[in-house]
Amino acid sequence: MLFARNHSTLRQKMVQNQIEARGIRNPRVLAVMRKVERHLFVKPQYLNVAYKDGALPIDCDQTISQPYIVALMTDLLELTPTSKVLEIGTGCGYQTAVLAELASEVYSIEIIPLLAKNAKVRLEALNYQNVHLKKGNGHYGWQEYAPYDAVLVAAAPKAVPKQLIDQLAAGGRMVIPVGGSEQNLLLIRKGFQSTETAIPALETTEVIPVRFVPMTGRTK
Repeated sequence: MLFARNHSTLRQKMVQNQIEARGIRNPRVLAVMRKVERHLFVKPQYLNVAYKDGALPIDCDQTISQPYIVALMTDLLELTPTSKVLEIGTGCGYQTAVLAELASEVYSIEIIPLLAKNAKVRLEALNYQNVHLKKGNGHYGWQEYAPYDAVLVAAAPKAVPKQLIDQLAAGGRMVIPVGGSEQNLLLIRKGFQSTETAIPALETTEVIPVRFVPMTGRTK
């Protein structure tokens, strides 16, 4: 019980000092960051730093993102309880769980078999029934369930994959890190298709510089 209480206290401090202090004000996002237990998603040797301000290593040379970045990306999506979300890069499943608390359905793709397997076990054990997982190449998205109200990409491609834009609903939002050695977090808003050009209008905003693992898998 003491162990659980300590983590609860650390989680509240994490939200106050790392997330609210940096300007995140959405009460739904703050509530879910207080609720989802990040220590359940880190490797045992990192339990004592699970709520510190930074990314941590997970299996296969990947990382669990800094809590503030998870909150920021989630906040930028402006999710509602009816939102359908596509996530590229399940990783350990922490960001997936945050999305699942806020949206109706989450479709998440992971290209690395071990990560996909472990995330499935972890999220099922936590009873996230609105999460749908598959192993696959994130560049292609998950066409079967498109369009999506929101797309979150947790790895950095050199350019925004066209298939992900195509699978984003009109009026939807995508948050994606883009670049190589230097990356920027982008917010892409997809407008409604023009009757003259048949091309949807895209509004792209650079949010902040970031550093994510590269997005792997080849495009055709």
